[in-house]
Amino acid sequence: MAPAVAPVPRMQPPITMSTVPLPDPTLLHSATAPQPPQVSIVVPMFNEAESVSDLVARVGEAMQASGRSFELIAVDDGSRDGTPALLRQLAHTRPWLRPVCLARNYGQSCALQAGFDRVQGSYVVTLDADLQNDPLDIPALLDRLDAEPELDSLSGWRQNRQDKALSRKLPSMLANRLISRTTGLQLHDYGCALKAYRRPIVDRIRLYGELHRFLPLLAHDAGARIAEVPVRHHARAKGKSKYGIDRTFRVVLDLVLVLFFLRYRQRPLHAFGGLGLWLATPGTLILAWLFAQKLAGEAIGGRPLLLAGVMLVLVGMQLVVAGLIGEVMMRIYYEGGGGKQYHLREDPETPDAAR
Repeated sequence: MAPAVAPVPRMQPPITMSTVPLPDPTLLHSATAPQPPQVSIVVPMFNEAESVSDLVARVGEAMQASGRSFELIAVDDGSRDGTPALLRQLAHTRPWLRPVCLARNYGQSCALQAGFDRVQGSYVVTLDADLQNDPLDIPALLDRLDAEPELDSLSGWRQNRQDKALSRKLPSMLANRLISRTTGLQLHDYGCALKAYRRPIVDRIRLYGELHRFLPLLAHDAGARIAEVPVRHHARAKGKSKYGIDRTFRVVLDLVLVLFFLRYRQRPLHAFGGLGLWLATPGTLILAWLFAQKLAGEAIGGRPLLLAGVMLVLVGMQLVVAGLIGEVMMRIYYEGGGGKQYHLREDPETPDAAR
């Protein structure tokens, strides 16, 4: 009798990637990714340990009462009074508080830019850490942006400003009038830190030097439609002001820089070349007149007018060349992807429009 043969087990088909069902990546992402906040509040601070606890508490009260999700980006600008440690301690019990600590004191403009680089909300609000501006005004600004979609930015106006008249209010009033007259953007209070923006406007702005004082102008240059809103203002109760009357002179220099960029950023030849022609033209006429006198037999070698004519022509030519170099650099910057020459108006009916 032949031995029984064991049945050969049936081979299962190999498992391949095509037979294993994969989860929908969109559903996985939506289930795990946290929703971004609606509002990002950026507060630069420098040696504000006395005020930071009250600031965080009052911002939290104001925003939680509004019902909007938010984040508070507190940018410490190299403080030496324990502000960074206090911010980290407060953040342990407040998930909406995001401390950002800079390596050293870079200045308010850099601190604001560090906050702008990290915002996630659809609205961006700026605020000083000294609590002279009232966080309770923030929901009102956001409500108006919701109610008036044609507006892109709201700038606070401290109508009843609680500061010293001679050292703070008078220089500020003169600076506001000067900036409004020279730029054409009429605002009563450029220096108010309480401002609200739609996110696309903030994404278009880069701050350097001390240009935070001209944020409304930079936003306007980025296409923002701006309105001014009266806000509350309180006397400083804690800490020490970081500003003095000396900043008035820096504002004038920064205004010259801003005016140049607003008017001649994309046509530097018109600025340098125009001034160069204004100098070279009278210089050329002077030299032509002296040349005619030389042909008539008069001596012109020792005349100061000859030196003046030569200097005017040389300086004028140098300015024209500087304008040409600026044109080349401008084209390298834009064509190399350094920035956009224009921005499009966002339209809900055309969501694919580039910003």
